[in-house]
Amino acid sequence: MHPKQPYKPISCDFYDELEAFATQQKIVLVEFETPEGNMRHCEVRIVNLQTRNKEEFVQLDNGLEVRLDYIHSVDGTLMPDHC
Repeated sequence: MHPKQPYKPISCDFYDELEAFATQQKIVLVEFETPEGNMRHCEVRIVNLQTRNKEEFVQLDNGLEVRLDYIHSVDGTLMPDHC
């Protein structure tokens, strides 16, 4: 994923799972690609989901903000390729 790629909406079911994790304040393993193309993973709580400029983001309790289409998996659940 590169920073100039247009936002690709994620699966509605996966979005619902992210909302549930945020509500539960459960610590989860989030695996994602950075805009530079590097893979990262961290054990965090999902604090909030937010939409800006027609792009969706997750805010993590470690201060990171990740665009949702950069996420590969959360707590072992792979993100589907479609909505």
